[in-house]
Amino acid sequence: MTDHGWKKWEVIGLLLVLAAGNLLHFVYEWSGKNPIAAAVSGVNESPWEHMKLLAVPWIVWSLVEFIVLRRSRLPVLAARAAGLLIGVAAIPLLYYGYTGVTGQNISLVNIVIFQLAVLAAFGVSWLVLDRRWFCGLFWQILGGTVLAGALALFVWWTYQPPQLPVFTDPVTQQRGMAE
Repeated sequence: MTDHGWKKWEVIGLLLVLAAGNLLHFVYEWSGKNPIAAAVSGVNESPWEHMKLLAVPWIVWSLVEFIVLRRSRLPVLAARAAGLLIGVAAIPLLYYGYTGVTGQNISLVNIVIFQLAVLAAFGVSWLVLDRRWFCGLFWQILGGTVLAGALALFVWWTYQPPQLPVFTDPVTQQRGMAE
């Protein structure tokens, strides 16, 4: 693979994560509130569930990108973990920032926040790959651990959400899969 071949995979990933994240917003409802679909899709309008809409396709794409680029010696897992952390942090920061200032929860703004968070995440991933930061084996292992741990938490906390505001749907005031 050429030195710049990874850029093609990052652009493809950006488009796929944006599309998949937007579609996953509806999968739980479309599935008739199937508890299996809940593991990977948004089950309510909480900031946490919007973070999951970024995390799930991001982590799946990270595995694809890691497999495709495995011989490139690029810090793929470290780059993807760093991007994920920035993206999922951006969602609650921007959400609580604008709702704190306006006192309103606006669906269109939430959609834009998701798009911005995905762009920020890919920006960080791109930067880490381009600059070849975190290239050692330790960083790859740490990156893989962060990605696997994040996926586990996003699934687990769908079914057993902690008693924290980030897990609370601002419309229904319920957490997790409400029934």
